Amino acid sequence: MKLPRRNFLHLAAGAAALPALSRFAWAQAYPARPVRIIVGFAPGGATDIMARLMGQWLSERLGQQFIVENRPGAASNVAAEAVVNAPPDGYTLLVATSVNAINATVYDKLNFNLIRDIAPVASIHREPFVMEVNPSVPVKTVPEFITHAKANAGKINMASAGIGSGNHTAGELFKMMTGVNLVHVPYRGEQPTEIAQRFQS
Repeated sequence: MKLPRRNFLHLAAGAAALPALSRFAWAQAYPARPVRIIVGFAPGGATDIMARLMGQWLSERLGQQFIVENRPGAASNVAAEAVVNAPPDGYTLLVATSVNAINATVYDKLNFNLIRDIAPVASIHREPFVMEVNPSVPVKTVPEFITHAKANAGKINMASAGIGSGNHTAGELFKMMTGVNLVHVPYRGEQPTEIAQRFQS
């Protein structure tokens, strides 16, 4: 059947409007009670701060409390599993990060499937990975650091927010690409890692 161009445009416009209308109708009823935002890292880190800023903004905009709950452990797997096991009603949200995708390859067996069991809602931030060194380390550039690390193999610590975290994975990639031998020191979250000296002799 050949559809006239005008009818096709009307149908296309209607189809495009449907998601917006359903979102509008849903937004009128939601949220009817406080919403939990689960963060898989310790308080004070970048993910936690971003979640608290978003929670405050959502609370002011939607008229209900968005409460941040920190559930650190197992590189955010504890938090992800808590959200997967929560009722699927939109009142328990997960701040998912690259760590959650990494975990699917790092861990042999998880009690959930992130792609199957979690539905993405919105992308709210992107962040770069930056190498930081303690001021006492006698380097100013990445090539200088590589040279220094090779001369001090196994003597320089590399802090991360936990096994399988984004900065751990980036650090392991850096080690593979440069051939340096750094000692991985996992912490229980981003904020303790920030306090620790990222790379120290």
